[in-house]
Amino acid sequence: MRTIERAWSTGDAAAAAACFTEDAVYVEPPDRQRYVGRAELVELSGGDDPRPMSITWHNLVFDPVRQVGVGEYTFRGRRQFHGMAIVQVEEGKIRRWREYQFESQLDWPDFAGDSHF
Repeated sequence: MRTIERAWSTGDAAAAAACFTEDAVYVEPPDRQRYVGRAELVELSGGDDPRPMSITWHNLVFDPVRQVGVGEYTFRGRRQFHGMAIVQVEEGKIRRWREYQFESQLDWPDFAGDSHF
């Protein structure tokens, strides 16, 4: 997750996509966004001409037994979103990514409000 954070923040689409398995599925249900396979994830990450974007992880949690993790984030690109991603990992790479996000111009502490920690 930290590698994706660095790669998206520095425009390194290949490094971001390399964090995923070849057959990875990346979804914002119910298919608002859907990318399948590493080649599509290179494009999601900016391709050959990445636009400025960044992701900042606020809380990351990982269950090593189930190989499932979750993270809260702020994503900045053309617009800003706060959200949560849940991932399934296989052999050290992300196999499934499901995210839920909300567009907001608030900074993270103000967005989280009284629930911020």
